[in-house]
Amino acid sequence: MTSVTTPTTVSPVLRVAPAAPAEAAAHFRASLALYADVSDVAASLAAGGDPGFVVVDSRSTESWDQGHVPGAVHLPTALIAGQAAGLLVRDVPVVTYCWGPGCNGATRAALALAELGYRVKEMLGGFEYWVREGFAYETWEGPARRAADPLTAPVDAPDCGC
Repeated sequence: MTSVTTPTTVSPVLRVAPAAPAEAAAHFRASLALYADVSDVAASLAAGGDPGFVVVDSRSTESWDQGHVPGAVHLPTALIAGQAAGLLVRDVPVVTYCWGPGCNGATRAALALAELGYRVKEMLGGFEYWVREGFAYETWEGPARRAADPLTAPVDAPDCGC
């Protein structure tokens, strides 16, 4: 005879039950409409031609000079209201980034642009993960690149497969 045991405690993961599949699908679909992955942005830019979006670095000039995504537009968040129309085409989607996951500057920039009528996504991981994943960047001294961090990017494969 086999006995079935019932856990006496509920897993912290399941204290709040998972959402219904349709609710979860709607959430994740909305998330993908608002966020872009660093490696997807890099792959789109590396493919050549028009990627269909423009990348905006929302950090200060000092931060921009320290390093930025090649081809990005430098538009600090505080200047968006006054300068976006002169630097961006309203019909072209914008992907914002700031320092990294510990910074919400890209979120503030995305909000400012959305309130001005731009279609916008935030690049998850920001400049930190751009560099940590081994993508080339530019500094005030010229082009730079670091080896990929094996904790954030595959080092023996072209992509993570996700």
